[in-house]
Amino acid sequence: MTEHDAGAGRAAKDRLVELLGWEWSTLADLLATLDEATWARPALPGWDVHDVVAHLVGTERTLAGAPQPEPPPTIDDAPHVRNPIARLNEAWVAELRGLSAAELLDAFRAVTAERLAALAAMSTEEFDAPSWTPVGDATYGRFMGVRLFDSWMHEQDIRAAVGVPGNEDGPVAELAVDEVVGALGYIIAKRGGAPQGSSVRITLTGPVRRVVTVVVDGRARVAEGVEGEPTATIDLSSSLFLRLAGGRQDPEDALGVIGLGGDTALARRLASHLAYTI
Repeated sequence: MTEHDAGAGRAAKDRLVELLGWEWSTLADLLATLDEATWARPALPGWDVHDVVAHLVGTERTLAGAPQPEPPPTIDDAPHVRNPIARLNEAWVAELRGLSAAELLDAFRAVTAERLAALAAMSTEEFDAPSWTPVGDATYGRFMGVRLFDSWMHEQDIRAAVGVPGNEDGPVAELAVDEVVGALGYIIAKRGGAPQGSSVRITLTGPVRRVVTVVVDGRARVAEGVEGEPTATIDLSSSLFLRLAGGRQDPEDALGVIGLGGDTALARRLASHLAYTI
């Protein structure tokens, strides 16, 4: 590795840690404005705002080395618990459910401060070391990128629940879009069933603006573009794009505000099958 490569690696690591700190601070500031009753508003299937924050606290405590709590006896009866990762998440949610909103916010601030200190102290080699991640074997740094995405998505879940929109543009929102764009080959080909030889252009109209083309040619992939017109086009806001990708939005309810072009039947099917997160 050259000195230039090492410097670039340090800069990338420091930037990611900085963005995690910014995101967690933004979320803590939002939570501090909410009264106890607002924390009880539904945010996701089976979870209220308190539960979403408990999930974030539990995940960071696990990464800090805390022992995993035992899942509640009724965990398998919950319809929103559909896979092993969800069972682990639910164990922490149940463990922390007895805390008041103020106590849980204190716990969030404490564990995120602990994690930021640990991440800042890591060497570039440690950050780039092989690691399990929710998106497959990669590096610890890649895992932290997923943590940033997850934290931002849950911030948006909370904002939607309490009716306080915000933070839908800027560097963290850009990275959230990047996270989904990186999976678009899978989403378009496997989830949407785009046929061989087809292509789709997705235009994000804001707050994050992006034009992404996916071609299905042997293996679906994001491409620079296609000659002529793509088979199908989809135009929508970046906020709606991320809600659909995260399974937060019923696509049937959203189709009325999505621009569909080219082969509109294919475009409609693809726009209806953007969800991919677990």
